[in-house]
Amino acid sequence: MKIDIDKYNPNWIIEYKIIRNQLLSILNSFNPKIEHIGSTSIPSLSAKPIIDIAVGIINITELNKTVNLMIDNKYLYYEIYNKQTPQRRFFIGLKDKKDYVKFQSIYSYNDNIPHNKLQNYKLSHIHIWQYNSYDWIRHIAFRNYLIEHPNDMLQYEKLKKNLSEKEWLDGDEYNDAKNDFIKNLELKAILWYQTINQSND
Repeated sequence: MKIDIDKYNPNWIIEYKIIRNQLLSILNSFNPKIEHIGSTSIPSLSAKPIIDIAVGIINITELNKTVNLMIDNKYLYYEIYNKQTPQRRFFIGLKDKKDYVKFQSIYSYNDNIPHNKLQNYKLSHIHIWQYNSYDWIRHIAFRNYLIEHPNDMLQYEKLKKNLSEKEWLDGDEYNDAKNDFIKNLELKAILWYQTINQSND
């Protein structure tokens, strides 16, 4: 499959705000912190047209309590990813919730995810973590760093565009191809983020 990388679209911010309001209602009992992350959150950066959203909850022991609420509101739950990232719950939001019946509500450990079919239906990726956990901080740091460092942002954009010209088994394989670059940049971003926050204390 090919990965579509679109020119930056200011409507992504509008879509994020709509989804954020929905998530605030769905997960209201957890008093969630919600942030726009990923490439669609970075002005002028080309991206896959899928809105990545971080949801932070205070108490990690309540992580599993979010699952049924999200499923009940027609988000696809990727339980299959819990093994590799046990402190996160990951969901897919669809462009049209009427299409929910075309997919499994839960993709578990022995299920095959229909990546090729799903890519045309995806609106959002929802990542639920503990607020201010390492995973939360590294995503916020990465976003903020790229906003403030346009040269690194352009390098990242170039990498994504080059990779988008290749064929991939699925989005996971594409993400793996970006992994080394992202991990190196994340380290710079986290150090920068910590320095900025310390200077503001």
